[in-house]
Amino acid sequence: MGRPKQFDPDAAVATAMNVFWQKGYGATTPADLVEALGIGKGSLYNTFENKRALFEQALRRYGDERVAGLVGELAKPGPVRARLQAALERLAAPERAKLRRRGCMAVNTAAECADDDESAAAIVRGIFERMERALQATIEEGQRSGEIDPHRNAKDLASLMLTTILGMTVIAKVSAKPDALLRAVRAAMSAL
Repeated sequence: MGRPKQFDPDAAVATAMNVFWQKGYGATTPADLVEALGIGKGSLYNTFENKRALFEQALRRYGDERVAGLVGELAKPGPVRARLQAALERLAAPERAKLRRRGCMAVNTAAECADDDESAAAIVRGIFERMERALQATIEEGQRSGEIDPHRNAKDLASLMLTTILGMTVIAKVSAKPDALLRAVRAAMSAL
């Protein structure tokens, strides 16, 4: 009978997510993961098979958390336009400065791996599609309530909002000033 696992695999995926998010897939070594997770290399490979499999689990987890955060913001009470604006403005919030410098793990992965890694690209596409659907549903709600012009294409507007969010995460990596982010928010909101 094998020894029971001495660590929580779910917590290990969360920790690995942060390592991959900070360093990127290519720069993260198995030694980095073993050190961060506080487990032996054998436990790492017995549980996750390889670095690649752990990365994919971590990227999916990141996507689930990112989408849940957006959906949670969009589901808050209040006018639709205010909820959409709050979802964009939260990226510029002072308390998110440290996370802003890390960028979006999905965007980072797309930039690093998408050309030659279809599996990672598919996970990233799935994250972006779920985000866009959440934005589109909220925009359609605003169209039904009369807050947003019902003659505008909701999917097109959702694409604009998603592009704004993703672009803001890139700008935030190189600019500590939230002013540029808030300008993008104002411009996107004026397009609704």
